[in-house]
Amino acid sequence: MIIVHHLENSRSQRVLWMLEELGLPYEIKRYERNKKTMLAPPELKRIHPLGKSPVIEDTDDENRIVAETGAIVEYLVDKADGRLGAPANRAAALDYRYWLHYAEGSLMPPLFLKLVLTRVPLFGKSITKRIQPMIDVHLDLVESTLASRPWFTGNAMTAADVMMSFPLEAARSRGGLDASRPATIAWLAKVHALPAYQTALRKGGPYAYA
Repeated sequence: MIIVHHLENSRSQRVLWMLEELGLPYEIKRYERNKKTMLAPPELKRIHPLGKSPVIEDTDDENRIVAETGAIVEYLVDKADGRLGAPANRAAALDYRYWLHYAEGSLMPPLFLKLVLTRVPLFGKSITKRIQPMIDVHLDLVESTLASRPWFTGNAMTAADVMMSFPLEAARSRGGLDASRPATIAWLAKVHALPAYQTALRKGGPYAYA
């Protein structure tokens, strides 16, 4: 059994979706953010020293703790005997690896930077004008990719799509993603309509990005 230490309005929503797609049994331990700071509660540090979410426990594997969304997703692919993992085709498999790591390694940092700095009154709109072009480069890359194929690695959904969901939801919320990039917007709509995604959304509680 997988126990998901799930923080509301966070990256861990992807883990719930992944588990629903794979049909693996799991339980949710839900945590609420501090209403003033919007940070994770200190209780999460009892599970992992960084006190961040998502974190999973695998009770079938000596209560193994796995942190970091990408590492969790890869762990779950292995646990599900490769389902939603890398395609057999070598080129598609390389694409899979790229997008799996690109989500948090390249796309998410400028989005997070914009969120943090625009909350500082000293910076305001001036900093947004500097950061948005950095984000637009990434959104253009995503748009050109999704304009050429239905999923990030080809004709079938993989864990790379799961990883890409949160940064693109964040981009639509605060990063300038709009109807000017129709392929990306259509991809998000397709993801949000998936039964497994909808089930994960119901189970996960508050989530502002769907």
